[in-house]
Amino acid sequence: MGSSVRELAGATPATRDRYVDLLRVASLGAVVLGHWLMAAVTPDGIGNLLAVVPALQPLTWLLQVMPVFFFVGGFSHALSYRSLLRKRPEGTADSVYSAFLRARLQRLLRPTTVFVLVWGAAALLVQLLGGGGGLTGVTLRMVTQPLWFIGIYLAMVAFTPPLLRLHERCGWGAFAGLAGAAVAVDVLRFAGGVPYVEFLNFAFVWLAVHQLGFLRADGRIRRPALLAGAGLVTAGALVAFGPYPLSMVGMPGEKVSNMAPPTLALLAHGLWLVGAVELLRAPAARLLERPRVWRTVVAANGVAMTAFLWHLTAMFGVYGALLALDVELPAPASAAWWAQVPLRIALAAALTAGLVAAFRTFERPVPAAPGAAGATGAGPLAALGATLCLLGVLGLSMVGFGGLLDGRTALLIAIPVSAPAAVAMTLGGWLLVERAGRGTGVRAGIQRP
Repeated sequence: MGSSVRELAGATPATRDRYVDLLRVASLGAVVLGHWLMAAVTPDGIGNLLAVVPALQPLTWLLQVMPVFFFVGGFSHALSYRSLLRKRPEGTADSVYSAFLRARLQRLLRPTTVFVLVWGAAALLVQLLGGGGGLTGVTLRMVTQPLWFIGIYLAMVAFTPPLLRLHERCGWGAFAGLAGAAVAVDVLRFAGGVPYVEFLNFAFVWLAVHQLGFLRADGRIRRPALLAGAGLVTAGALVAFGPYPLSMVGMPGEKVSNMAPPTLALLAHGLWLVGAVELLRAPAARLLERPRVWRTVVAANGVAMTAFLWHLTAMFGVYGALLALDVELPAPASAAWWAQVPLRIALAAALTAGLVAAFRTFERPVPAAPGAAGATGAGPLAALGATLCLLGVLGLSMVGFGGLLDGRTALLIAIPVSAPAAVAMTLGGWLLVERAGRGTGVRAGIQRP
């Protein structure tokens, strides 16, 4: 792997925006580290450190970096789709769209499908043998929770072509339209008490952040300090005077979460983060000119999605091993707990590295198989597949693998969904995307998810 990383790094075009690759890796890394640190596991269950020590909640204004990943996604998707249009000027809209979906989703769905199948088989075996209680049960329920991010990202990929066209016509107006829709949703939610309307902000808030990536791709974020300041002031005012909590991540038992579904406060937080990372662009670009630094970023990009998928597995594995060895788990936030943090994180990182070594091959892109490129109906078929994947992955993130034999379900908006149904939708959707994109001759990018 070392030689291939060296070759990829050495072949990097001078025009490539290396900072985008760094932001992608850094944002996923921050999420992984945050999950490892915030988990307050005891023999009796699992809690959240931010609930144990509320004074730490302001840190989420720095550590809740998912908006950065979605912002980077918008930048990458704009470049990828435009490149495909240039390479296939003769292609139909259907064939270009299906090729784009397949190329962009492959790096997400191949490792995700393997993760789902491995954990599904393990969960079924555990429950057939009569297990599923204690920490094992908690793991089965929670290990799929990060899949919500992949579901939202699927939607962003699927909506890229029409929203990119809207951006090209309206520029900042397209972002303003999505942000205005997010405002309307929160008004209807909090002032009007309209049921279920808040779920629309899964689309409006995250697609608005994604739209900022389009603006960056066209060099239209010219005053990042103003963007950061406006976002920070707006988020602060909404939290201070509105119905929004201080934490920018979900908290157990809270009536309102800024994350699920996302709120206007989280959108303002996203503006502040985007402006902040853009202010760091020039010094970071100079750092990335160093060959060793760039090789590290290239290597990390090649396994980032696999590490993200399996990091909770590693964390629960570490806690399970500590309990099995009768190692005392101190009370969360106690002096002994903080002293144990470096050991737990080091062990989780080591176990994650082992899981990455086992499963990283599924993150590598493969070329499209020969077939009937541009077949009639390829676009709608790809869109249907992406929709099924979106619903399946989101459903699985909510229901988990606990209670498989008991028919456990969770509400996906207003529809009960079980783990087997979610898995079936995910697999079926991916097969449709593959079939629609087969024969396009498009190869997925090496580093862009």
